[in-house]
Amino acid sequence: MQPMRKLIIGANWKSNGTIQSIRSLVQTVLNPAIIDYKNTEVVIAPMYIHLPIVKDILKSDFHLGAQNCSLTGPGAYTGEVAAEHLKDLGIPWVILGHSERRHIYGESDAVIAEKVKRAGALGLKTIICVGENLDERVAGTTTEVVSRQLDAIKYSLSDWNNVVIAYEPVWAIGTGKTATPEQAQEVHGSIRLWIGSNIGRLVANSTRVIYGGSVTDENCKELLVLDDIDGFLVGGASLKPAFKTILEICDNHKPGKTFT
Repeated sequence: MQPMRKLIIGANWKSNGTIQSIRSLVQTVLNPAIIDYKNTEVVIAPMYIHLPIVKDILKSDFHLGAQNCSLTGPGAYTGEVAAEHLKDLGIPWVILGHSERRHIYGESDAVIAEKVKRAGALGLKTIICVGENLDERVAGTTTEVVSRQLDAIKYSLSDWNNVVIAYEPVWAIGTGKTATPEQAQEVHGSIRLWIGSNIGRLVANSTRVIYGGSVTDENCKELLVLDDIDGFLVGGASLKPAFKTILEICDNHKPGKTFT
């Protein structure tokens, strides 16, 4: 029997929600979702201050992730949350390199690479985001941009078993625009080729590459049929009842993808 790449769905709640609203979301949308967790992995990423609350009430079949971690460890770094703090709280996942961190907060490829290194060294699992902006897409440099972002993390990782790559075209995040299936598959395929050329064929076959950028319950099915899409990183829709539908569509549609 061939091994499978287990589907993975991430929910990035960003800087949204109140204690009341996230309690309601967990109790009415997440916990009631009926999916086979042996075939589909789900990672929920609330704000830092909501992590302990969600941890207490979220069904144990789900996993928790942070939306970021600091470049530094514990110490005199006012306002920072280190990877060590996430590990201490029992948070196994962290999202790194999201376009909002890159473009709003000026995180460079080098900064993201160092964060990836720190998180990986502590055994945290990482969802590493890559993607091009609209000007880069129009200029036809998408592959070059994504390859540059991947090149930056190449020497930061010793264990690719704990890595998921999320392709998030910046022009599709929060805009209602979604990459066409052809556009998404082209970039996902190029990411897998990069991993094969730079890390190894077996790693390329086993590493999950997921799509993010205005994912909804209406477009997820047509994207999931593509060979190199292994799930989604969902933003706005993960805060809505439709996220339960996304989870169930993904679980029912394709429980796993075989690879050789």
